[in-house]
Amino acid sequence: MDTLTTCIWYDGAAEEAARFYTALLPDSRVIRVLRTPAQTPSAQPGDVLVVEWEMAGQRFIGLNGGASYPQTQAVSFVIHTDAQEETDRLWAAITGDGGEEGMCGWCKDRWGVNWQVTPRRLMELVFDNDDPESARRAMEAMMPMRKIDIAAIEAAATAEGAQR
Repeated sequence: MDTLTTCIWYDGAAEEAARFYTALLPDSRVIRVLRTPAQTPSAQPGDVLVVEWEMAGQRFIGLNGGASYPQTQAVSFVIHTDAQEETDRLWAAITGDGGEEGMCGWCKDRWGVNWQVTPRRLMELVFDNDDPESARRAMEAMMPMRKIDIAAIEAAATAEGAQR
């Protein structure tokens, strides 16, 4: 048994969400689906109550607890991507089929869970950049974006990008 596992509250869709999440990233799998043996405020005997899964090697639990506690942006999954193609694929998967785009690489899946699709290159250009002006230009280029455009941020970080 793990010492610390993140639990995410769902309104009856924990298994569907876990199967979706485990299809997004390598090193992911549904571990087990647990059905309640008794009636609860949110489930009848035999209904899925808890789903355990690993996503990118990290363990999570989904609890079908009902509609009492909706998701908020106070907690989000952050996916660090290595290329624009990966950023595009994950963004489309998460925002598709009822998800929502947000600003600055933030989005929501169809269950209201918040995600940040964050290219590693963005972090390098903004936070690991020895040139404060280049970092500022990269950050300012990112601020109006929804899905992060790596090439646009790289262009902004350069003197050429600053002249546009």
